[in-house]
Amino acid sequence: MRNAIVTSKGDRIRWVELPGREPVRVYVHGLGATSPAYFTGTAVHPLLAGHRSLLIDLLGHGHSDRPTSFGYTLEDHADALAAALTAADVSGAELIAHSMGGSVAIVLASRHPHLVSRLVLVDANLDPLPRVPGAAGSSGIAAYTEEEFLDGGWAEVRDRVGAHWWSTMRLAGREALHRSATHLVAGTVPTMRELLLDLKIPRTFLLPEADGPLPGADELRAAGVSVVAIRDCGHNIMLDNPRDFAHATADALA
Repeated sequence: MRNAIVTSKGDRIRWVELPGREPVRVYVHGLGATSPAYFTGTAVHPLLAGHRSLLIDLLGHGHSDRPTSFGYTLEDHADALAAALTAADVSGAELIAHSMGGSVAIVLASRHPHLVSRLVLVDANLDPLPRVPGAAGSSGIAAYTEEEFLDGGWAEVRDRVGAHWWSTMRLAGREALHRSATHLVAGTVPTMRELLLDLKIPRTFLLPEADGPLPGADELRAAGVSVVAIRDCGHNIMLDNPRDFAHATADALA
């Protein structure tokens, strides 16, 4: 377990690091998740093992600190992640990033281009979303005010998301979870999709085949983004179908 101070108040991001060759691979989890739980199987898969790999927890999540004074915007997350990578002497990394982590990775690549050489986005959020009371994911969390969420909304979310997601979501700071979800559904300006289209590095977007065509896929492909559908999986592609996920990720990083 490694760590780095990433804010002026001394808050630390932590990660599990596996030794290996360059380029460095950085694995970034989604909302209410943690990278060691979601990506260890991928990082040590025979098709992907052997690189120096950082399974990193965003601020407010997993093993990292949970400051209540942090804003948890996508830009805040990206800048804190940049500080951690800089402290770890990482540049030109290959990022494999899931869901909200993919949104953070896009913003990171846009704001700190020297840190990122390739992106593999795993069913990442590209566009703003509506706030939907009663929904299980970020839209449902963001439908609460922060006061409502802290006062008991978090328990309603716990009961909606189920035991699997809650097993890692419960590790997140409650302010961190709500603010991260709220800023995720609000998105960025320009949007994450627009930022992704403008990037000049190799980019791959993995999505579940069952979800149907990715909205805007033709525009993404025209901009050089490889869009790959993975069979037999849901949103957590790396957990639901690790074999096909490893093959697709290895192809993207070849």
